[in-house]
Amino acid sequence: MKVLLAAVNAKYIHSNLGIYSLKAYGEKMLAEQGFKREQIQIELAEYTINHQLEQILKDLYCRKPDVIGFSCYIWNISYIKCLLADIKKVLPEVKIWLGGPEVSYCGEEILREQPAADLVMKGEGEETFAQLLQVLVEKEGSGASFSGYLEKIKQKWIPGLVFLDSQGNKDGAAWGTFTGSDGQAGWPVYDTGIRPPMDMNRIPFPYGFLEMEQLEHRIIYYESSRGCPFSCAYCLSSIDKSVRFRSLERVKEELSFFLNARVPQVKFVDRTFNCKKSHAMAVWQFIRENDNGITNFHFEIAADLLDQEELNLLSSMRPGLIQLEIGVQSTNPDTLSAIRRKTDIAEIRKITHHINSRHNIHQHLDLIAGLPHEDLSSFRKSFNEVYDMEPEQLQLGFLKVLKGSYMEEMIPACELLYSSSPPYEVLSTRWLSYGDILELKAVEEMVEVYYNSRQFTCTLEQLRQEFDTPYEMFLDLAGFYQKKGYGGVNHSRLARYEILWEQAEEMFSDGSRTDAERKREQYRDALMTDLYLRENIKSRPSFARNLSHFKEQIRRFFRQEEDCPCLLPDYTGYDSRQLAKMAHLEPAGDGSFLLFDYKNRDPLTYNARMVRVEIC
Repeated sequence: MKVLLAAVNAKYIHSNLGIYSLKAYGEKMLAEQGFKREQIQIELAEYTINHQLEQILKDLYCRKPDVIGFSCYIWNISYIKCLLADIKKVLPEVKIWLGGPEVSYCGEEILREQPAADLVMKGEGEETFAQLLQVLVEKEGSGASFSGYLEKIKQKWIPGLVFLDSQGNKDGAAWGTFTGSDGQAGWPVYDTGIRPPMDMNRIPFPYGFLEMEQLEHRIIYYESSRGCPFSCAYCLSSIDKSVRFRSLERVKEELSFFLNARVPQVKFVDRTFNCKKSHAMAVWQFIRENDNGITNFHFEIAADLLDQEELNLLSSMRPGLIQLEIGVQSTNPDTLSAIRRKTDIAEIRKITHHINSRHNIHQHLDLIAGLPHEDLSSFRKSFNEVYDMEPEQLQLGFLKVLKGSYMEEMIPACELLYSSSPPYEVLSTRWLSYGDILELKAVEEMVEVYYNSRQFTCTLEQLRQEFDTPYEMFLDLAGFYQKKGYGGVNHSRLARYEILWEQAEEMFSDGSRTDAERKREQYRDALMTDLYLRENIKSRPSFARNLSHFKEQIRRFFRQEEDCPCLLPDYTGYDSRQLAKMAHLEPAGDGSFLLFDYKNRDPLTYNARMVRVEIC
């Protein structure tokens, strides 16, 4: 018998921790109960939302599974729903199981909508899945009909399931009335309740069966704990307050596997990684001591929980070894109280400033638009305060009303309207109109393009001087895009610079400004600095100064470096022409030159080393 666990990921580089964990635990439990591996095969299939549905359907058909289990999330549930009916057409005997957060809290509703699905696994699935496998093996071994396995499930009363019984046998179960797609047959709906939280140490290492080359070029998701001590209204993790930790001995052993495989990134999915100081300190200490110089580790933390000992340890990390995601969400006290979020904004400001001062850790700060009591004015204030914390990335997200979250209960009080389709994003609230949401969407796009890309840091710093607040700067950029019809176009990197220059030309063309020309030249310098910090481009933009006017000075500089290396000591052995191609010298508006050294880059930003040079 073949069971296929299928995941539809957002990107190819992502891995689906859920199906890896189900496979590892299912095989372990079957082995412990004496079942032979050949009695049941558990295979994995990972696709992406960029695959054509017919490609996935073809692959599923060719694998000829007896059972297909889908891992369901907000980013893939629409995709999976489109597949279900067609799967049953080409594989009419296959059993389809659904699991994951997008079906765990609405099992009956999903089964009502999707008659092709046989059952839903609620919440943590490892134990439930393993017991389902046992039922399948026992049924097959007894020679009984595979289609009758639901009767065996009812007899065993496996917790964590929702399923239908087309035979209509109630057997004293908790059941409701199901109306089939034909509007006639009423089927009992069985809900076996919530399974108690698992001991994390019972789950084997999810990736242990993989070869190391299978982990290359992938973001690996990993959990060292489950549950969250906090009760944020918008988050499903707040439902499970029983925080459980994997033993540190096992965590270290498993992290060693990733380090030896030299995977590019391990992303911890622990909801608040540092909620237990001793656990966080031990993991961070291990990562620091076993750094392979390549692997990056991502953690979601509560910054205001960090103390000086933890900050000292973080300060000692190799630049780029770890990155921290910090959920600020809002700086409005009324909003934070309404969503049950205990946050000390002043402490977060202090902590993020301290981390920034060490210049070794990427910080991602998150905001959520559409929360209670946050109108446009309040959100602008939140945005400006978080922007001033100077994170490497400012994630401007929008409230998603997730099934099972406390936010669902707050819908009437907040007059909350949200999209009927995944990811169920906010459309309006008592405090934000749909027009306000559209403004925030436009600002979000500019933040993603010009701030989070980290390719325009000098230019934004220069542009920021022209506006009262950061929010106004991005709003003005969004307005310029709309006015020029630049929205919805996949612009090249160079085109983004040209657009910024076009905006500046308008901004500094006001003849009444006495400093217009000086500002214009400073802005040109900032654009050229950003452009060459990242790469030694060969196609120069329209606003670049003509290098032919500086040809002799540039030639003389590189001849001097060839004869007596001073600013480019790592280029020994190259002649001046080679040096001029490998490094770059850019004239600035004040008569000096900017030297970009691409052999020496900032380990955190990957920007080239830049030196200001005076050439007589």
